[in-house]
Amino acid sequence: MCLPALAACLILSVGLEPAAAAAPAATDIGRAAPAEPYCYTETYNQTADLSDLKARFNSSNWMQTLQAMYKRRWPSGEKLAIAQAKDKYWDQFVEKKNFEAFAESMMVAIHEETHMWDLDAARTEWDVYTSSWINSTQQMLKVPLHGGFPRKEILPLIKDKFSDDMDGIYLRDRQQGDYHLQGVFAELNAGLMGLPAASVVQEYIKGIGASNSRDIAATNLRYLLLYLRVAKTKHADYWAKIKNEPKVRDLVLTQFLRTAYWLEKSAPYAGKLGSPNADKITATNYAPENISILEEFTGRKVRTDAQKNCTA
Repeated sequence: MCLPALAACLILSVGLEPAAAAAPAATDIGRAAPAEPYCYTETYNQTADLSDLKARFNSSNWMQTLQAMYKRRWPSGEKLAIAQAKDKYWDQFVEKKNFEAFAESMMVAIHEETHMWDLDAARTEWDVYTSSWINSTQQMLKVPLHGGFPRKEILPLIKDKFSDDMDGIYLRDRQQGDYHLQGVFAELNAGLMGLPAASVVQEYIKGIGASNSRDIAATNLRYLLLYLRVAKTKHADYWAKIKNEPKVRDLVLTQFLRTAYWLEKSAPYAGKLGSPNADKITATNYAPENISILEEFTGRKVRTDAQKNCTA
């Protein structure tokens, strides 16, 4: 994401559901998280046959192929593609020379089209409220932001080089570093769509077009957790405002559990969807000080065992 407007930035350098129960209703969720333990999950089918789509693929039927491919493997991607089908920017992101290149380009294409949906003026007013496409049955709409402070203020809390490339883009850059909570949420949400977009078609990915998918998700969750820590220690009034917003608490918890879910599901393909730093960043995200701020902010305990996509 480059601008606080509906514009794309291509950077290649880089269902909440109760345990054993149904996911909450879709659309605008503005209530506090339920008291019962629950887990984030999504519908996907890693092995659905795509051979007929690959055989028929050409540069003219790419949108039809995109929707059909994700209908079979990841309905959240299908529904986003349907919602954004008329967006003029798709052509900047989709490779059409063959099916493998097309599949590989989906990480960037879905990432950027998530920005387009989230930042549409009908749903988002920069630094006032934001919206996030979560999955095929859940979108969080007009989450209050109350402004915030520049995200570059989290830099002193980053003591390693694991996310250095992205730190340079999102934190040290003069413009990007001045973005507030709006930028943190938007980049994380796009990363959490780009990662599954690539994961579910990983067998067709032959190059490096999706090779930082896992790093993007892990890094942007890092930024969110550190942003909350800085808010509490240096911006007490702002901390109080956002902590008093049920929609913000819900979004933070959803994105934390969702990151855990897709990092776990993509782990078997880590060699082509991320660097070793993705797991190192994830380990820091589970440091006591980060889990503490998450739990204090959301009012929920999270699991740190094998079921990291669940509350306790």
